Amino acid sequence: MTLAVRPGGAVESERDFYRRLLDLGGQDELGPLLESALALAVEVTGARIAYLELHDDEDDGVPRFWKAHGLDAAGVDAVRAQVSRGIIARAMSAGEIVETPSASDDDRFASLGSVRANAIQAVLCVPIGQPPLGVLYIQGRTGAGAFTAADRERMQLFARQLAPLADRLLAHRPERGGVDHTRDARARFHAPELVGRSVALAHVLQQAALVAPLDVDVLITGPSGTGKSVLARAIAANSKRAAGPFVALNCAALPDPLFESELFGAERGAHSTATKKVLGKVAAAEGGTLFLDEIGELSLGAQAKLLHLLQAREYHALGATTASKANVRILAATNADLKARVAAKAFREDLYYRLSVLPIALPGLAERRDDAPIIAEHLCAELCTRHGFAPMTLARRALQACREAAWPGNVRELAHALEAAVIRANGAGSALVLEQHLFPSAAPAAGDPAGPLTFHEATRAFQRRYIQECLEANGWNVAATARQLDVARSHVYALLSHRQCPT
Repeated sequence: MTLAVRPGGAVESERDFYRRLLDLGGQDELGPLLESALALAVEVTGARIAYLELHDDEDDGVPRFWKAHGLDAAGVDAVRAQVSRGIIARAMSAGEIVETPSASDDDRFASLGSVRANAIQAVLCVPIGQPPLGVLYIQGRTGAGAFTAADRERMQLFARQLAPLADRLLAHRPERGGVDHTRDARARFHAPELVGRSVALAHVLQQAALVAPLDVDVLITGPSGTGKSVLARAIAANSKRAAGPFVALNCAALPDPLFESELFGAERGAHSTATKKVLGKVAAAEGGTLFLDEIGELSLGAQAKLLHLLQAREYHALGATTASKANVRILAATNADLKARVAAKAFREDLYYRLSVLPIALPGLAERRDDAPIIAEHLCAELCTRHGFAPMTLARRALQACREAAWPGNVRELAHALEAAVIRANGAGSALVLEQHLFPSAAPAAGDPAGPLTFHEATRAFQRRYIQECLEANGWNVAATARQLDVARSHVYALLSHRQCPT
């Protein structure tokens, strides 16, 4: 945006405005940022009344972060009524500026009680962010007349500059994230790689803390991508065998004829490729932990050999005439429903019960949505370091998108999406990872040609239509609609945004 050059001292005034906009970026707390921003808006426009608020997902109808100028308590309530209801709320949902030279004479606003009671004249209401995370409302001028085109242009630039600053501070304020339900479990079980604070993760860590010091075999279950191998390594690291080796074997990647040789080893000449003695995974894990991933993929023959190892703690290498003792602890993992496989005669019942003495089930991200933004921040920091990028942060909307998105591939899918987003943000020269960096294939804007909708796009479209109906029923009160639907208010805004879903 280029501001028009004005005669006299206008150029110096414009330069001062730009400089003070840039100075806002030096604030590292929300209170001082809002105070400085509102003072600048009042000075530049000559507004008699001004109000600035930022929305928070935990707000219950009343914003936690706001500043006012020229308003008493009743005046603030009146402004909030205009911001949260009626035509202004409808315009806010689309991210549009609302202005009028005289609200009292404007058919859109004249019927509002606060407008009639206060004889409100010139109004300029500018949403901050897209979808809006806040609003700047200014009313009346110290001089006569309406707000000018230059005022509108400046406040539009003001909101554009303020949005990422406020987004960053909202996302990273200390109180964000709520209670850490994992704190007690983490005092007994050290697992920094398992990121999150949810009740679901706390339950997993509590179970792991119980089994880790015991020399018992453990079965870890859960959907693909939930971090079963990470949990297995953490259990080993917290066990009495922590100083011993940790050896992993992916059973799904191993052809059945090679299973016995890979697991137990082979004497020289035991088969055509054994030109020398082959050390198996059991021997390699001696004194430590053997982790068998995707154990549900083993054939029945391989299961029988594994059962003998578990029961007798001994094994025969291929071609060996004597048995070898196995001083190993075995951890196994699967994303398969082993009970169903037992019923289908595809998995040995005795092996299942031998493994599942103390099973641990890892939940998917759908069961621990509040952990997704925390995981995303952790991954973002790691990825910037790994790729040699300057440190980046995730925008508040991006964090909320991480929480609300469906991640059928769980943490693994989220990690891949974050890596792509960090690379896109770095390529764009942005220190902030935005929602469009995470989801660049969002539905086209209204009016753009589009082909058949994907399932995800169709779901978004339905959600948007339904939310619009609920907003109509609630007089376009976004906070009340969010409470009725039991979703975050930012999610309501995101679904209404033309950039986020098809119409």
